[in-house]
Amino acid sequence: MAITTGKVRASYVSVFQPRTPQNGGEAKYSVTLLIPKTDLATINTIYAEIERAKQEGAQKVFGGHVPPVCKAPIYDGNRTRPASGEPFGEECKGHLVITASAKMQPAIVDLNLEDIINPAEVYSGCYIRANINFFAYNKNGNKGIGCGLNAIQKIADGEPLTARVSAEEAFGGNNTYGTPAGASFPMAYQQQMSVAYQQQMPVAYQQPLTSQIDPITGRPMLTGGVMGLQ
Repeated sequence: MAITTGKVRASYVSVFQPRTPQNGGEAKYSVTLLIPKTDLATINTIYAEIERAKQEGAQKVFGGHVPPVCKAPIYDGNRTRPASGEPFGEECKGHLVITASAKMQPAIVDLNLEDIINPAEVYSGCYIRANINFFAYNKNGNKGIGCGLNAIQKIADGEPLTARVSAEEAFGGNNTYGTPAGASFPMAYQQQMSVAYQQQMPVAYQQPLTSQIDPITGRPMLTGGVMGLQ
């Protein structure tokens, strides 16, 4: 039976293009759901559906009984990742983590139930609701419960969970076009760094370092130093 979650945060979003698993296999559409531990209604419903899937799987997939080791698709974000043993990211703290996937693209809608076509609107870090279902599997000796992805609804924007920088960070402030390199550092510090860097270079590339006054800016101007970096 399919269920709809409460408001959750999306991570590892791949709902417009299928993603191939790192260890190989069939490419699927998927999203990882970060479920607040305070959302007891969603969490209790999920655990009830996992248990239902186990009992159903006992008759249809597991050969008459639930296996003693039956993998579940839900994890505690305060602990470690089951595959690598590494801690979950900071964004997972205080959440339960579950990944839902599907062979066919899920429905993707906004608050007005209008289809979302632009992939940039649904990203890792935004807030969604997801319609998911649970099923038993028995593949190559691995027995457990999987989570299927049927549809998602974007609820709100959030801070992107990526390492990308904004255009302002990349090209504004001290990175504004025409700003001298190192302009944010005091001149005395720049001279010290130039001397330190020069001392690391081979002798053949070093030249005596002198200081003159720039007639235009009135500031000290380095001459000599590292060849080609005057």
